[in-house]
Amino acid sequence: MKATINDVAKLAAVSIKTVSRVMNNEPSVRQITRDKVLAAVKELNYQPNLAARNLAGTKSYSIAYVYDNPNAYYIIDMQKGILSACRKQGYELLIHPCNAKADDIIEEITNMVKYSRIAGLILTPPFSEMPEFVKQMVALDVNVVRIVSGDKAPDDLTPCIMVNDHEAAYNITQHLIDLGHTQIGFIEGGAEHKSSSERLSGYKQALIDNNISVNENLIVPGEYSFESGVHGAKQLMAEDNKPTAIFSCNDEIAAGALFAARLMDIAIPEALSITGFENSPFSRQTWPTLTTADQPNDQIAENAAKLLIAQTRNQKVGNITRCYTPQLIVRKSTAAPNTSQ
Repeated sequence: MKATINDVAKLAAVSIKTVSRVMNNEPSVRQITRDKVLAAVKELNYQPNLAARNLAGTKSYSIAYVYDNPNAYYIIDMQKGILSACRKQGYELLIHPCNAKADDIIEEITNMVKYSRIAGLILTPPFSEMPEFVKQMVALDVNVVRIVSGDKAPDDLTPCIMVNDHEAAYNITQHLIDLGHTQIGFIEGGAEHKSSSERLSGYKQALIDNNISVNENLIVPGEYSFESGVHGAKQLMAEDNKPTAIFSCNDEIAAGALFAARLMDIAIPEALSITGFENSPFSRQTWPTLTTADQPNDQIAENAAKLLIAQTRNQKVGNITRCYTPQLIVRKSTAAPNTSQ
């Protein structure tokens, strides 16, 4: 027979309320009592029914991840990180993909929050970078944590996890410059994502700091997709003054650029260096493997979820801002330009 909360309380010689406080990871329980309860939970293999707990109580133990992002690897990493925090702290996760450009998007998310009894929301771009949307969510009296591109929080509406795309892009571009490249193309991501403009600004700043003119003809608009990399690389390599290196706004774009180079019989990295961004599986599955910036999305997401759960438990977090800077990883797709060509 499946163990109940009554069984745990009896074995640990505590009240049912104390067991509940331990299972909810509330900080007010003494460590010796917590240890007794957890020992009983382990011995009985007790597993709380989170859905029933949500229905029975006035407090919700569910958080939601709202997203609109074409990058499957990004989404998988985010879900993995959030789920890790939820499982450790006894929360359920509702995953809600949607269209950020839909006319009724605020109504859609408002209804989801109300009818699903959500305690908090984790927002990633583009939702996290839509001020009016964020204000509407905060007005619902629901806790919100945002993951945002930049090094400083854009406002004090909610706690934020920041990703310093500018600095990471600067470091990638500097790596190419240090190899001897001065003609460096750039394939952008989706314009609705602040990460794209932050990475572009880091690229431009590195050129300027090294006294290299920014050539707008070498900057190609795009989306965060493989097809955008194919199209962007073909466009760049059709220029009279061809680049010797291409900075791609993410690894999926870079994989597309690498594929296009193969179609054009361009050797990588001998005739053209290509970099990505994020260190997704794309960067390790291509040949040659991609120089990129390691963005620990699962860790970022887990910390966002921990911060959100702390809020739902009325723990003081204030307008905390935590910042990550993706770190340069040099692989086989970059080398010094071939000056003999």
